[in-house]
Amino acid sequence: MIARRAICLSGGLGMLAACLRSHAQPLKSIRRVGLIFFSTELGWAPYREAFVQGMRELGWEEGKGVTYLSVYANGDVTRLKALASDLIKKNVDAIVVSDSPTAHAAQEETSTVPIVFVGLSNVVGNGYVASLARPGGNVTGVASQFEEVLVKLIEVLHAIVPHARRIAVLVNENNLSHAAFWNAAQNACGALDLVASRFVANSRSQFAPAVEDMVRVRSEAVVVSNDFLFGSERVGLHELLESAHLPDAYGYRGHVFAGGLLSYGSNLVASYAQAARYVDRILRGAKPADLPVEQPTKFELIVNQKSASALGLTIPQSVLLRADEVIR
Repeated sequence: MIARRAICLSGGLGMLAACLRSHAQPLKSIRRVGLIFFSTELGWAPYREAFVQGMRELGWEEGKGVTYLSVYANGDVTRLKALASDLIKKNVDAIVVSDSPTAHAAQEETSTVPIVFVGLSNVVGNGYVASLARPGGNVTGVASQFEEVLVKLIEVLHAIVPHARRIAVLVNENNLSHAAFWNAAQNACGALDLVASRFVANSRSQFAPAVEDMVRVRSEAVVVSNDFLFGSERVGLHELLESAHLPDAYGYRGHVFAGGLLSYGSNLVASYAQAARYVDRILRGAKPADLPVEQPTKFELIVNQKSASALGLTIPQSVLLRADEVIR
């Protein structure tokens, strides 16, 4: 009887211990993903939604399995490090970034929290990853091929403005990729027997002087580099180029909807959906160091027929047939 009671008591204590352990175990927490955007909430809304939709398709329902902490620098590069630091203090499981200064700020703030970039160029040369196949650190993502597609962008610009021989190339020296962009632009122009001239605008206040210099040396068209500053201030930049009667070409579609003549480059919305796959794998245990950098999967040509007419240009039928979208 004593032995039986001992067994029962032992079993009861075991059940009690198991019950206590069960109550002591915390419920599975909701994962946190930080997104840092250089400009405004309104300007980046389509890209955030593309990312969230991509995550949803992979089984991550916002507010249930995952929550998103989106922060916006509103065009102020000096805020980026503080925004990244704040996300890290909130124990995010991953950070998504989409431009050179934002990626640089996040990388300076952490060497452990996974960072997934979207649309960055020259990622090996700028030190974000050791190599495309083996990133080797806490950073990986979807790289831009803009230095490569720049050849096609300038080819289309040349087809629309065949008389333009002197091409202005606008860069921001605060962008780590500005030298790579300039070299690629020179090579692309040289292949078409065009003369490229480099102009610099490192802040909004330098837009007008740069355009004045373009006019002074009699530039006949402009290629604007992919850059956080030019993207966030695209309306004002285009207005200056329009007033100078300069046909303008860009890497992203947003510039064309602001009045620019044409754009050719990766579809940033599609790239954000592509980036969701990285975050999904990281949240499931993968290490950024083991996730090879991918290239964009979708490119698009956008032309603005209305802007062409205002410049006295006719977009060739061959270009219109190639275009993914024509603004009339």
